[in-house]
Amino acid sequence: MIDSGERDRAGRQVTLRPVDDDNWRAVADVAPRDDQREWVPALAARYLLLTMRSEVWTSLAVYADETVVGHVMWGVDDDGSRWIGGMVIDAAEQGRGVGRAAVATLAGWLAAQGEPVRLSYHPDNTDAARLYTALGFRPTGAMEDDELVAELAPAAG
Repeated sequence: MIDSGERDRAGRQVTLRPVDDDNWRAVADVAPRDDQREWVPALAARYLLLTMRSEVWTSLAVYADETVVGHVMWGVDDDGSRWIGGMVIDAAEQGRGVGRAAVATLAGWLAAQGEPVRLSYHPDNTDAARLYTALGFRPTGAMEDDELVAELAPAAG
């Protein structure tokens, strides 16, 4: 379990946990809002299949207290950088700070490994751009397919 102490706006503890025999069905059924379907699949099941068929990505269940509320995955690129990808927060859970807490938790955990942390998002996805910028990600100028690449700014110190 990855737990950075982040909480959503309702005060629920947001943690990231391995997808396992007990939670995979709940993770697979996570569905975004209809207006987000341009940027994410209809169900998190697609990301679970991707992680099963890829040696790059690892899926994690997003929990609010003891309830599965989303999916996020992470991977390691050829240059050693860590990537955050495939985040879907269930439509009924959006707007509660769960996505923010999940990204902050995973980004902190990955950054502690000492390598750059990156993600990408579609330029038209203004909600994602706002979230990632608020969490310290800065556009690199690179593109991955049709998405902007952003990197977590190094911590001052």
